[in-house]
Amino acid sequence: MTSARFLVVLDVDSTLIENEVIEMLADCAGSLTEVAEITERAMSGELDFEQSLRARVATLAGLPTSCFAEVAAGIRVTQGVPELIAGLHTAGGRIGVVSGGFHELLDALAEDLELDHWHANRLEVADGRLTGNVRGPVVDAQAKADALVEWARVAGLPLAQTVAVGDGANDLRMMQSAGLSVAFNARPVVRQQAHLALDTRDLSQLLPLLGLRG
Repeated sequence: MTSARFLVVLDVDSTLIENEVIEMLADCAGSLTEVAEITERAMSGELDFEQSLRARVATLAGLPTSCFAEVAAGIRVTQGVPELIAGLHTAGGRIGVVSGGFHELLDALAEDLELDHWHANRLEVADGRLTGNVRGPVVDAQAKADALVEWARVAGLPLAQTVAVGDGANDLRMMQSAGLSVAFNARPVVRQQAHLALDTRDLSQLLPLLGLRG
């Protein structure tokens, strides 16, 4: 089996997709204003991610799981994602996403897009309603970096042939682990530390950076 030429790992919220899924869930729960404020502070590096995630999820307590379908219907994939995936696969590459969001909404999307890898948090549910807790370890900055390293190992790739794409402080450790880091419409703290920055919301722009399209 030929090794993949590249492994590209993307953040999900506001990168792979245009949305912030936890804010969509909060909109259903009536806690959007509170959650958006916490999200902004976490993305800017003002709050510890795990604490901020648990605080946001706590506002969702009591929300019925039927809300997942409503939220899923509103998710919009960022321009250029299908082209990026097709281009990588044609060249023998792999693509994965790692998210501070939730498997309950990511799984179907990842399968539809034919991603090779994905990893996210899981929401705790009891009697058809969210409890306000996360089930299992939180996918934080270190977990994102660990996923990139593990997926590169599985693909038989050196880290020099990995690319990490993100927009928030929680992506920095993953970006530091990769051979190439790309800030995508990112916060200033991320732009300052990335190798490259893309400011147009079109992820197919990654292909020429990898020599996969002129």
